[in-house]
Amino acid sequence: MGSNIRQEVAAVFDALDADLDRACALSFEALTTPERLRILERLERVARRVPVPAHQLINQLAEQAPPEELGGKLPHALADRLHITRSEARRRIAEAAELGPRRALTGEALPPMLTATAAGQRTGQLGPGHVQVIRRFYHQLPCSVDVGTREAAETYLAKLANGFRPDQIAGLADTLTDCLNPDGTYTDEDRARRRGLTLGKQGPDGMSQISGWLTPEARATFEAVLAKTAAPGLCNPEDDNPVVDGPPPGDTARRDTRSASQRNHDGLNAALRAVLASGKLGQHNGLPATIIVSTTLKELESAAGTAVSGGGTRLPMSDVIRLARHAHQYLAIFDNGRAIALYHTKRLASAGQRIVLYAKDRGCTRPGRDVRGYWCEVHHVEDWATTHCTDIGTLTLACGGDHPLVEPGGWTTRKRKDATTEWIPPPHLDYGQPRTNMFHHPEKLLADEDDEP
Repeated sequence: MGSNIRQEVAAVFDALDADLDRACALSFEALTTPERLRILERLERVARRVPVPAHQLINQLAEQAPPEELGGKLPHALADRLHITRSEARRRIAEAAELGPRRALTGEALPPMLTATAAGQRTGQLGPGHVQVIRRFYHQLPCSVDVGTREAAETYLAKLANGFRPDQIAGLADTLTDCLNPDGTYTDEDRARRRGLTLGKQGPDGMSQISGWLTPEARATFEAVLAKTAAPGLCNPEDDNPVVDGPPPGDTARRDTRSASQRNHDGLNAALRAVLASGKLGQHNGLPATIIVSTTLKELESAAGTAVSGGGTRLPMSDVIRLARHAHQYLAIFDNGRAIALYHTKRLASAGQRIVLYAKDRGCTRPGRDVRGYWCEVHHVEDWATTHCTDIGTLTLACGGDHPLVEPGGWTTRKRKDATTEWIPPPHLDYGQPRTNMFHHPEKLLADEDDEP
């Protein structure tokens, strides 16, 4: 990009900022109701057009900027720079790929994948709700629908969206889907594209919502497991000795007051616990697949408070004690945040060191990262090639996407006096982001300065 073009881009956005400043300073007291409604329509049209230049910028970053230059994967870089969630960053990237200008492998300019929808967004006729409905419709069509029919259907919906609300367009999209696939035939590839399970975030009460779509095979497997474990009287956590095999004795089934959904929950929990206990899942990051929980001696002795698992789950102490009845406990001792006497001369961290890092760091220590401990790698803050020592005091957790960024000319890491890990960005990325990651330790942010660590 030449200097003249750079100056033009800067001038346009400076003028846009100035105009928005003037608009925000306006008073609308003198307007009538029809005039206010017309202004709101114009504002809505402007807001709908704002993502258009963003699509081009995001696509150019995806095509031209490697992770080393961005400071991580594109969704991570956008989330950190724009202060948005990872899911929102991924949504914008996916939307830009379909609504923004593209280039072929040969460098040839290509129109947007959803041409009509992109044109409607550019003129402000289509809003985010319309775009979401049309994109979902387009991707849920079975593979048997040819490209030409897909494009004609997308054009038709984009045209209709000019005069209808998103919820109305959703109904029209469902009707159009039935017309294009009247027999409701879907292939294994169609079903595979939709499969997925999502474990929602924990609520204030510790409960988590699960949602998603099961393939026919997964549903059949699910049904077979629950037919055994979710039967009345089986796997009931309210029983002193829950029945997990064979028919329940006596009136155990009749005394079972759980709903069907509660029995399904308890049955699935029992099945997953049995799989973990079987030892047949192998190892994960050098440790047997198991639940790893960290807590304090004070909370354990008082049987109150919460513990944290390697996946970031908050567990009430009653659950921790119940799990501990069948577990092999491992004691890790910390002195002012530093683990005591866990070091060896091998490059790979030991099982004990990994467990301590789950308890200490809880997850990736790079600023802005929310990857939990189970999905992280062990990183040497001081290069092992130089020290030839794997000391727990110089180890930390880093997720797979961030670990490779610590290299000559890239990010560097070091330990602070309080044993937290500090990440120092390369000069071209230094735009004021925090140097430590407090995401996994919110209690430290909420604690008073005079509180004990």
